[in-house]
Amino acid sequence: MPNYNRLTWWLLAAVVAVLVWSGIGPKDRMTWWLEVAPAFLGLGVLFFTRRNFRFTPLLQWLIALHMILLAVGGHYTYAEVPFGRWIGEVLHLGRNHYDRLGHFAQGFVPALIAREIVIRRRIIPSRGWTGFFVVCVAMAISAVYELLEWIAAAIYGQNADAFLGGQGDVWDTQKDMACALVGAICAVVLFSRWHDRQLNQQQQS
Repeated sequence: MPNYNRLTWWLLAAVVAVLVWSGIGPKDRMTWWLEVAPAFLGLGVLFFTRRNFRFTPLLQWLIALHMILLAVGGHYTYAEVPFGRWIGEVLHLGRNHYDRLGHFAQGFVPALIAREIVIRRRIIPSRGWTGFFVVCVAMAISAVYELLEWIAAAIYGQNADAFLGGQGDVWDTQKDMACALVGAICAVVLFSRWHDRQLNQQQQS
């Protein structure tokens, strides 16, 4: 078998378990497929690249948590996830903000994934330009996702409302992208040193 350590297998088992739970009686089957598709795509990419590229433990944790977040949102639909509803009631937010958490993660995790690939493949020598580049990558992914939501709305009409998760907010798309931007910047500013330590440890092992 490929060089997957115990952490990788435990995280994979957790993600698969949550995906299976998520797919049992979701609120809306079409919405479930749309929401969890990125997780299945990510698992496929990780499988086919497993022999040549293994992410640091930090990224493995974050990728797994992001997939679990997607699975939970797909099961309930983002507007009706109980945790987000509870937070909204406690903080008097007036809406379920679980989708904002999802878009924050959509910027945070891809930014660090892009950072790891860029550094390990030595694509950009400057760390400053690396930070700028990975934020741009995260924003590009966020923009593509919003375009996919638009296409889904054009195809399915009101049947795509649960997938869009706008909850009546006309500025939902812009706010989602803003959350992704904040997530990407937080990843670069707050996690770069931790990430660098793990990259160095991986190179030495």
